[in-house]
Amino acid sequence: MRSYSPDLTPPWKKSTPAPEVPAEPDLVVEEVSTGFCGAVIRCEKTAEGPTVTLEDRFGKHRVFPLLPGGFLLEGRPVTLIRPATAGSFRPSRTASGSLAVPGVRARVARAGRIYVEGRHDAELVEKVWGDDLRIEGVVVEYLGGIDDLPAVVGEFAPAPDARLGVLVDHLVPGSKESRIASAVTSADVLVVGHPYIDVWEAVKPSSVGITAWPAVPRGEDWKTGVCRALGWPENTGAAWQHILSRVHSYRDLEPALLGRVEELIDFVTVGGAV
Repeated sequence: MRSYSPDLTPPWKKSTPAPEVPAEPDLVVEEVSTGFCGAVIRCEKTAEGPTVTLEDRFGKHRVFPLLPGGFLLEGRPVTLIRPATAGSFRPSRTASGSLAVPGVRARVARAGRIYVEGRHDAELVEKVWGDDLRIEGVVVEYLGGIDDLPAVVGEFAPAPDARLGVLVDHLVPGSKESRIASAVTSADVLVVGHPYIDVWEAVKPSSVGITAWPAVPRGEDWKTGVCRALGWPENTGAAWQHILSRVHSYRDLEPALLGRVEELIDFVTVGGAV
């Protein structure tokens, strides 16, 4: 007769297998042995076994085997597995990196607004944060320049239930932009900015296929100078459409812009009325 030996290991000492999670595109995980953090680009079946390719926020790709408990998802160990079928995939995140909420209608527009300096800024914000803004009911408008910002703020009449957020190009200490921003900032008006001369520079050079944004001599139109230095036709509208077409998600933008836009969205939505 076979003898029976009971398992006397206390429950708290027994190892629990890491939960299995489909490695769907845009899922952000961390590989445990290297600490490499990135979004899933693809899963492949290889001779050595299934692998996953991750892309970090700098655009760098790394390939890892799908080992049990080999990744961290929101700080917890998981086992990545290949998605069942490519046809069943639904994006799990928006272009801004937020969790996607399928089937949710756009919210009625809030009283609060976000203003950006120009049309290119507005198009870039829409491309990356458009889904989030519609869910939150936030409208983005462009000013066509910052010189008239005090008059715009006065006409808007910000209030606790109608906050105003403003994104400014080249907001650096001592600049004209910084002086105007300080004149209108209040409890219900938040003016933030990025350090770039133009929002073009907030797009990572690697995403556009260049090594760096060129330096343009003072006094020369910056956008035209960029086109000239890069050997592009001196058509700034066409150049912008090319740049915008290379932006697919937040990973194509510099952190200095990402943080400021997220800050503005939080500001106009916290406590704001619809």
